[in-house]
Amino acid sequence: MPETDTPLTSIRARIDAACAGAGRAPQSVTLLAVSKTRGADEIAALADQGQRHFGENYLQEALDKMPALADRGLEWHFIGPIQSNKTRDIAAHFDWVHTVDRAKVARRLNEQRPDHLPPLYSSAASDVYKRQP
Repeated sequence: MPETDTPLTSIRARIDAACAGAGRAPQSVTLLAVSKTRGADEIAALADQGQRHFGENYLQEALDKMPALADRGLEWHFIGPIQSNKTRDIAAHFDWVHTVDRAKVARRLNEQRPDHLPPLYSSAASDVYKRQP
C-alpha cells in the first residue's frame, strides 16, 4: 500500500490550504518539482505519486534521464540560463522554458522547435514561441 503522508502530499496540502485562503482553485496551481541532480528513479517515484511537471536547469543531465521517463506523460520545464548553442535541444525536448532573456534565444527556440511538437511555452515572456504557418 502506498504511503499517504509523503513530502509531496504535504506540499500539496499546503498548496490546497493557501488556495482555500485565497479563494483560488487548487487545480489552478502547478507544482513544479525541480529535479536537477536527481536520478530517473527518484523522478519516477514522484511520477508514481502523480507529479507531472519537472524542472531542469542542466541540459545534458536532463537529456540523459528523459528517455527512461518517456512513457510517463511528464511535462519538462527548462529553468536554467540558456546559451544560444543549446537552443536546438531545448526546443526539441522541453515543453516549457522559464528563462528566455534575449530576443536571439527566443528566435532560435522558435525556429528550432520541431513542427510535429506543440508550441513551446515560455513563462518568462508570457508568450508562445512557435513558427507561424
